[in-house]
Amino acid sequence: MKPTIAILGRPNVGKSTLFNRLVGRKIALVDDQPGVTRDRREGEGQIGDLHFRVFDTAGLDDARRGSLEQRMSAQAEAAVAEADLVFFVIDARAGVTPTDEQFAQRIRRMGKPVALVANKAEGRAAEAGLAEAFALGFGAPLAVSAEHGEGLDQLYDVIAPLVGEAPDAEEDAAESEEDDEAYRKRPLRLAIIGQPNAGKSTLVNTLLGEERMLTGPEAGITRDAIATDWNWQGRPIKLWDTAGIRRKSKVTGKIEKLAVSDALRAIRFADCVIVLIDASMKIERQDLALADLVAREGRAVVLALSKWDAVEEKQKTLAEVNSDLEDVLPEIRGVPVVTLSAKQEKGLDKLMNAVFATVEKWNARIPTSQVNRWLEGALARNPPPAPSGRRIKIRYATQASTRPPTFAIFGNQLSKLPESYTRYLMNGLRQDFDLGGVPIRFSLRGGRNPFDREKRR
Repeated sequence: MKPTIAILGRPNVGKSTLFNRLVGRKIALVDDQPGVTRDRREGEGQIGDLHFRVFDTAGLDDARRGSLEQRMSAQAEAAVAEADLVFFVIDARAGVTPTDEQFAQRIRRMGKPVALVANKAEGRAAEAGLAEAFALGFGAPLAVSAEHGEGLDQLYDVIAPLVGEAPDAEEDAAESEEDDEAYRKRPLRLAIIGQPNAGKSTLVNTLLGEERMLTGPEAGITRDAIATDWNWQGRPIKLWDTAGIRRKSKVTGKIEKLAVSDALRAIRFADCVIVLIDASMKIERQDLALADLVAREGRAVVLALSKWDAVEEKQKTLAEVNSDLEDVLPEIRGVPVVTLSAKQEKGLDKLMNAVFATVEKWNARIPTSQVNRWLEGALARNPPPAPSGRRIKIRYATQASTRPPTFAIFGNQLSKLPESYTRYLMNGLRQDFDLGGVPIRFSLRGGRNPFDREKRR
């Protein structure tokens, strides 16, 4: 088992910068503004040959019960409960503050092994703070600079005893085989996006069966795109909760821009994206524009109407959504629409069944013979146009790749093929081969059928 480390400390001491340094990627949002991190974020850390799990947290706070700050603090305590070691981070340049002393008392009561990490220790400005750190009672501080990668050797020495003895060659080979097998069966990558306060974190918590994400009536609580490993009926999934995405003109402030950027990155890494819409409010075109964004990224799409228990005119609402889909998203016609109530745990089975069904279509491969029989019928029903009196000729088609389904079409003058005719072919493929909710792409190529041997002689 890999050891687990929780990073704690007051705001703006560089916890997320240290987390990014340990995992080797800039995946936690970082800014000079204190309090950027809210949910706890988990990553796979590495220093040299040491591998470990690491949690970035918002830190601890004596806030009133039920407040956002108190819920953030509860997330930090949950991370500590799982940890084998706590990195208590202070700002070496600022020295020990009264808040640091309060944190030290709370951390000491948790009964976990603690390593005092004095961050921002580069330069002479940190010398006084390093001397003060002894007073916290955790022994000599580990002087590091997460920003510049200095002092990691000291962290290595602290973590190494938790890892234990290195496995022998036979165990290494077995572990390598397990890694290869795990790679072949990698988890489904599933992201949940939507506007602020659509219920994304509540849905994630209900699916996971624990209060993994901060929730509440305040819009925009989630900032980082948080990935969690999970299983649904035995099928491994990497599940992303993301920050709310508003219309671009309404996005204000650096933190919100960073959060939206992180959410967009999660979409690009996902196989399937659930676009969550608050059905208790008037459904906006922005909700459907998010689904269009997912389709343009080539991901499988599932539309989920949350808070369905609060909707009074259910049939009318569904009809409006389906009508809007026809107007706004004709290129992914047939996208599944699922109603659910995360708080009442209703509709979750339908949602996940829709996800797996859509991903199966996203991975579908259609034999070339079937594609060309379909193409012959489509061309006979509606021949291509004849711009400037010369008819466009489509001779052959084959599926070039999956995820999303991509078809190569061969013929003459294909650069003049109108968008309306391309859409006609896409809709025909989608309907006849049951590819609803999946973006389809075409690669138009000139020349003869490359598989026709007679014509190549």
